[in-house]
Amino acid sequence: MLAPVRRLLDAIPFDHHFARHLPGEDGPPTLPRQVHGACWSAVPPTPVAAPRLLAWSDALAETLGLASPDHPERSAAIAALLAGNRLLPGMKPVAACYGGHQFGQWAGQLGDGRAIVLGDLAAADGQRWELQLKGAGLTPYSRRADGRAVLRSSLREFVCSEAMHHLGVPTTRALALVGTGETVVRDMFYDGRAEAEPGAIVTRVAPSFVRFGNFEIFAARGDRERLRLLADYVIAQHFPEIDGADPQRYAQWFATVAQRTAVLMAHWLRVGFVHGVMNTDNLSILGLTIDYGPFGWLDVFDPAFTPNTTDREGRYAWAEQPAVAQWNLLRLADALAPLVSDTESLAAGVEAFGEQFAGEWRRQSLAKLGLLPASGQGEEMLVAELLGTLTMTEVDTTRFFRALMEVDPTAPLPADGLPPALLGSFYAAERLPARFIARLREWLAAYAARLAADGVDAVTRKTRMAAANPWIIPRNYLLQEAIDAASAGDLAPLATLMAAIRDPYTEREEYARFTARRPDWARHAPGCSALSCSS
Repeated sequence: MLAPVRRLLDAIPFDHHFARHLPGEDGPPTLPRQVHGACWSAVPPTPVAAPRLLAWSDALAETLGLASPDHPERSAAIAALLAGNRLLPGMKPVAACYGGHQFGQWAGQLGDGRAIVLGDLAAADGQRWELQLKGAGLTPYSRRADGRAVLRSSLREFVCSEAMHHLGVPTTRALALVGTGETVVRDMFYDGRAEAEPGAIVTRVAPSFVRFGNFEIFAARGDRERLRLLADYVIAQHFPEIDGADPQRYAQWFATVAQRTAVLMAHWLRVGFVHGVMNTDNLSILGLTIDYGPFGWLDVFDPAFTPNTTDREGRYAWAEQPAVAQWNLLRLADALAPLVSDTESLAAGVEAFGEQFAGEWRRQSLAKLGLLPASGQGEEMLVAELLGTLTMTEVDTTRFFRALMEVDPTAPLPADGLPPALLGSFYAAERLPARFIARLREWLAAYAARLAADGVDAVTRKTRMAAANPWIIPRNYLLQEAIDAASAGDLAPLATLMAAIRDPYTEREEYARFTARRPDWARHAPGCSALSCSS
């Protein structure tokens, strides 16, 4: 079998379907302003001083059919392109206009304040992918910001985008991380201690970057024509299963968006991911994880955990994400209401979200325990009881479920303790509360009984669990270590971490250190436990 042909990025014919099919404007590209009657604004990237390719995703490059930057000249050329210092024929750089609800309040026009879509290219399978530069300079939507991004946030997004893909979670992707050779001033915790940090640009890739807020802005302004044009475009380009001439197409499409969003929420819960800032402008119309800002992972299992220092109310905590997604879908339904004659048809889409999420979370949560969805009744209660028990002490979420795979449910429990395989999951195994031990022992007995009653054999159980519970995730402290090293000029830790996350369900000795519990130094360290929106 012949290997697929890899093309140089410079040799790829680019187009820009979004800009070509939808109305835009060519106003002053860097003047902050309210943009009316346009889905996008033409804006060239602002060149940087010394672009340098810091990281490259070979996995995504293979999907796109791109040749790797395997020698200095090609690397330099790609860095210049993906820093915005040069453009290729067919590229039409634009920033999108959208609005959004932020922390439950309508924020008005937001838009791509530092993200610029260069255009789109066709992969070997016919899928079209948009290339977007995040941190590429001022746009009309920059408001009081500078249009740039720092290395720490760009590296986090680069790694996590690719990690989520390999975890099986729907996501936008990241092709490259480019250093700008310039510094960017940021006040990380908004406490008056601003510092100059290394600047960087991440190349984000997705079939589309349209989000709920793209529709909200036109609805808020009473611009029904642009609202209709955008909806028809998205349906035609990204939802071919929906008949574009069907009078019920908007309701059908909304229900599909709701169902995709429900699946996404179940995946986030399964892997312990917390987005951190689930505003309506940060939810993808395609059901993808988008806009990796102050995200985090459940190191210690805590349903109320949020990594975002701005989220003092815990609105976007791990356990709240499905409810927030449904709230955001209601705002999208409000925006689409002018396009439908019967708003009850949109209500059906919201109901579809609830049904889809319940079924999908049931499937994924049972897989985490190796149970079969077709089993008898009571499995959801078994899941809920375990999660409630885990809140009683500090337990590493990812390590616990992998360790549970190694427990033999048919073996007798220790006389007064827990199976040794589980002990490495706890942050203080020698000081576990007696009440916790008793409850977990009761749960383990009930779990063993359920497996036996349903006839789930050891191989089936372990296979299902191994596919649902990652062995490795890009923990915040690992990302911070890579950031610190990259800031000092050492890219080796980043490259090793990228290699490790490409096969997150397979245990490999060379990457075992990446599975360690969060170290004590990272418990309260900036970038490891709490993060801000400053990036």
